[in-house]
Amino acid sequence: MKKTRKLRGAPSFAQRLRAGEYLLGTLVITPAPEIVETLAGAGLDWLFIDCEHGVIDASHFVSLLQAAGSCPCVVRIPGHDPAWIGRALDAGAAGIIAPRVDTAAQARAIVAAAKYPPRGTRGMGLSRAHGFGLRHADYLRRADDETAVIIQAESRTAVRNIAAIAAVPGIDAIFIGPNDLAASLGQLGRVDARPVVQAIDRVMSTCRRAGVHVGYFSVSAAGMGQALANGATLAAVGCETLLLIGAVRAMRDEMNALQRR
Repeated sequence: MKKTRKLRGAPSFAQRLRAGEYLLGTLVITPAPEIVETLAGAGLDWLFIDCEHGVIDASHFVSLLQAAGSCPCVVRIPGHDPAWIGRALDAGAAGIIAPRVDTAAQARAIVAAAKYPPRGTRGMGLSRAHGFGLRHADYLRRADDETAVIIQAESRTAVRNIAAIAAVPGIDAIFIGPNDLAASLGQLGRVDARPVVQAIDRVMSTCRRAGVHVGYFSVSAAGMGQALANGATLAAVGCETLLLIGAVRAMRDEMNALQRR
């Protein structure tokens, strides 16, 4: 794992990620700007906008990113389509998360789609990311360095190829998807099963040797302990619906206890 270093000024999300800062976020799976605005003001470091499993699509990007204000939003695209990567970044996302990356070739293609020529193939045009032209030249100078490219390792094949994937230039972090990984290993719903734990350990140890930072998702804070102990720095815990369910149930239990007194 890269040694944590101090950054001057106001670093971008990508710069903080590369510096090895601990960054706490949660998933957003519903296209509600009011929810995003609330989460952004609650002290999180970033928001994980999920376009793979939730009901959010490209038409929601701008309203959600506007609602987030200065809180960085990273968009998980539904696949590896360069057009999706471009739309997310053009809307002003701080980065993208690409799911189901199984090979180094896939990882290289994703990096290329997120970077402008000559480093990549990202298309150029007027977009919200640079104020629809107000900051175009400045944005072009900074975009490649201030855009986070995160790929997910969440299959048996990805684990087998993890050394080659981690060696791809331009990958800022490898995000472990424990639930899909468990399913791929024949352990559906059993993220604590020994084969899953061993696979996660292999990914994390390989990333440490390669100097690549690791992200991890858990439905609750209780499930993050081992990942943090093993060096994960990018944390995504729960989602807005799970947080709401947990808060309502806690309130219900507290009120029921008061009522029984």
